[in-house]
Amino acid sequence: MSKTKNSKPGLKWLFKMAWRDGKSSGNKLILFIASIVLGISAVVSIQSFGVTLKDNISSESKALMGADFKIDSDDPPNERVLQIMDSLGGPKASEIKFASMAAFPQNKATKLMQVRGIKGGFPFYGELETEPKNAATSYQNQGSALVDATVMLQLGIQTGDSIKIGKVTLPIAGALKSVPGSTAIFSSVAPPVLIPYRFIEESGLVQTGSRIDYEFYFTADANTDLEKLDENLDPILDSEEADLDTHTSTSERLGRRYENFGKFLNLVAFIALLLGCVGIASAIHIYIKEKLRAVAVLKCLGASKRQTFLIYLIQVAFMGFIGGILGTALGLLLQQLFPYLLEGLLPVDVQLTFSVQVIVMGILLGILMSVLFALYPLIGTLYVSPLQALRVIKENSTKSRKAVIFVSIAIFLFIFLFSLWLLEDWKYSLAFVGGILATFSILAGIAYLFMRTIRKYFPHNWGFVARQSLQNLFRPQNQTLTLVLAIGVGTFLISTLYFSKDLLLAQASLESETDSPNIILLDVQSNQREDLAKTINTYDLPVLSDIPIVTMRVQSIAGKSVAEIRKDSTSQVNGWVLNHEFRTTYRDSLIASETLESGTWTSQAKDLNPVPVSISENFAEDAKVKVGDQLVFNIQGVLQDAVVGSIRKVDWSRMQLNFSLVFPKGLLEKAPQFHVLTTKVPGDEKSAVLQQELVEKYPNVSIIDLRQILNVIETLLGKISWIINFMAFFSIMIGIIVLLGAIRTSKYQRIKESVLLRTLGAKGRQIININALEYLYLGVLGGLSGVALSFISSQLLAWLVFESPFVPSLIPIFIIFPGIVLLVLVIGLSNSLSVINKPPLEVLRKEVT
Repeated sequence: MSKTKNSKPGLKWLFKMAWRDGKSSGNKLILFIASIVLGISAVVSIQSFGVTLKDNISSESKALMGADFKIDSDDPPNERVLQIMDSLGGPKASEIKFASMAAFPQNKATKLMQVRGIKGGFPFYGELETEPKNAATSYQNQGSALVDATVMLQLGIQTGDSIKIGKVTLPIAGALKSVPGSTAIFSSVAPPVLIPYRFIEESGLVQTGSRIDYEFYFTADANTDLEKLDENLDPILDSEEADLDTHTSTSERLGRRYENFGKFLNLVAFIALLLGCVGIASAIHIYIKEKLRAVAVLKCLGASKRQTFLIYLIQVAFMGFIGGILGTALGLLLQQLFPYLLEGLLPVDVQLTFSVQVIVMGILLGILMSVLFALYPLIGTLYVSPLQALRVIKENSTKSRKAVIFVSIAIFLFIFLFSLWLLEDWKYSLAFVGGILATFSILAGIAYLFMRTIRKYFPHNWGFVARQSLQNLFRPQNQTLTLVLAIGVGTFLISTLYFSKDLLLAQASLESETDSPNIILLDVQSNQREDLAKTINTYDLPVLSDIPIVTMRVQSIAGKSVAEIRKDSTSQVNGWVLNHEFRTTYRDSLIASETLESGTWTSQAKDLNPVPVSISENFAEDAKVKVGDQLVFNIQGVLQDAVVGSIRKVDWSRMQLNFSLVFPKGLLEKAPQFHVLTTKVPGDEKSAVLQQELVEKYPNVSIIDLRQILNVIETLLGKISWIINFMAFFSIMIGIIVLLGAIRTSKYQRIKESVLLRTLGAKGRQIININALEYLYLGVLGGLSGVALSFISSQLLAWLVFESPFVPSLIPIFIIFPGIVLLVLVIGLSNSLSVINKPPLEVLRKEVT
């Protein structure tokens, strides 16, 4: 007796069937692959660039600092700090850094610059890029200056000309092209000028109120554990009002800063990918709908539910694999654009590389997303009856409720886990998933309410075309819900991107009121106030404000000294409160950018002890204090008892001087102080003449031209705008694909209806008008819903995140919304062309064969 062979098909047979069937239907899966490719490329391009940037910052960490580690402080180091530095072998280089006005006698130009007095061989890693090249090594011995190359180009300065900084005039040895760690776009506010350390004292610019940074650079042996050094020394230096930074900790901090920006971009890309997933589900729905007869035939031939399901699941996974490869390749190609889009924002020259981890992630993401979002339409294959092949029963689309719930949970679990990986905060991730659920639920509710309303209040007295188009919206197998979701979500995502961009732009807008200053004069000494005000008045210009500034530090909070708080590992007080040298003022009233949140405003001290001080919300939160809590301030050696009298909400985005701490009048008038004066100058020419005279007469005074800062901000936001437009492009492209898929889902049903109408005598023009009105209703409903939802979400962002007034962009209303409606109309009408141009019988035969 011979053993009977097991003829049950195995995995090989499943792959063969999947390949044969997929090969003959490849053109029908173009939308499916396109959705994957665009979505994956958006995520991969941003993720790959983020990894590359992080690696570049890490590998160039020494060059970014110019040393292995440094010790810095806002004041000259005390004896204890000097002892610590000596125990480390002493600094190999020193630097004094501050912002000051610089004058160029040859062309009478002035410029706010960052003066850096260097002593020693700094930088020890990286290099000063200068023109001529030897100027980088010779400027200290020659007693000359290195001036930012862009400034020299803008002002027409040549090597050999001179620069005046305070009381010192130095020859210019060369143009400074690059300094370790500098970022071009931020250096444009106060470009660097390097001078020998010995000229700092001669300049006379180190005075009361001057914002000075003292930095000491060290090199370390290869065996030195910088992490342990930071852990041991930093707390000690903090208590002495100094700080230790290693090249590794600095690069990590810098990497986190750009990593947060990358997280935002990754989240936007992920939203674009989710939109693509709607396209995946839509495309598979079309595909499976056309394959139901083939599934029925396979079951007639003996194939099981599991086998037919696996055949198409293998097809989907393979398409996801192909889409993942193509999307990853496109993403790696697109990342080449980011250094150009972010030029000037990055701290290093990025050397682009390809991360194996990102490549694998892109391919796996393509497979996972494809399978996950195709499961819902694929479930339908499990419930296809073999009798459907004989056309003796009606198509049955019943699905297991348990299977649908399971797939839905799996999809939202994936969204949560992926967003958690991007955001690294489960609360934000839950909020993100909740926002997506709310958006889909609201859009589904709008579609359902719309259908019920039309059914209930149907206009029976309308004409045939209008009635027919409305009835299509609530008849069996209508596509109202699918299309409203697809159109609404796409419009919502694209509109939110543009609204968010406008929120960023609105925060940087310069006040246009007549009393808003555009020139700020810093570090004005008390004995200079009257003369400087007279100089301003001689140009028929007003002194808009004269603000006194007193420097101080926090000595104790709620009866606990700063030193004790630093040692308390359980303390939640933010470190900047303990270490920061506060620049405070005193006045008797609130200003336009402030509102009183709690407590009582005190205008006069009147010999009160402790004195009630008004603090900002962020200070209260970071210092963990409330109204009535005790504070002690060290005002340049004098201890002053204080109590939190009030808490203010401060609009820090406004271009005016705001303060964390405000004292009442009658206490600080006799304390050592300096002043800030403001004025408004019409026109660049008059501003230049005024600044030249002020620099000549008052070299210690720093002048900030707010128009220059606004130009820098506009440049920065322009680059951010490019990124947002870049991501919006992906959302628009994927949105178009989703619309194509969603509208094509209704094609077969609409064609049968249109052919039936033609058979009954309807004219081609009537059929076109019916379809046009139907898709017009859907486009308007979905588009308006999406814009309205994006308006609400952007308003919430403005209140809760940006804390600024919301001024909506006109682009979503007047460009995106009409464009979406037109697109829906064009795609929808294209489905009717075959009905109009060919005989009904030919159309029916073509569609059902």
